[in-house]
Amino acid sequence: EVQLVESGGGLVQPGGSLRLSCVASGFPFSKYVMSWVRRVPGKARVWVSATYPGGSTYYDDSVKGRFTISRDNAKNMVYLQMDSLKPEDTGMYYCLTDQSGVEYTGQGTQVTVSS
Repeated sequence: EVQLVESGGGLVQPGGSLRLSCVASGFPFSKYVMSWVRRVPGKARVWVSATYPGGSTYYDDSVKGRFTISRDNAKNMVYLQMDSLKPEDTGMYYCLTDQSGVEYTGQGTQVTVSS
């Protein structure tokens, strides 16, 4: 059974930092793309970042230069270091894996950027 558990969200002032973590289980983690997506009610889902098995990464233009994704295959963990946070980064962040066309996420972790 695929399981993903996110943590690390919170309330932070603009310009601050947070580090999101996701622990995965139930599948061969090192072989799969792992992503972070953001949901805000009433808005389209944003594919924030992704890390590929070969080591390449993807970032949405809105977070390039501010966010860094990484993974630890030995621990089945994926991280999202979020720096220089802006109010528009606010949302629920989910760790996501696509298993043969089926998307799995965890319960999400809320990030709120506000003064």
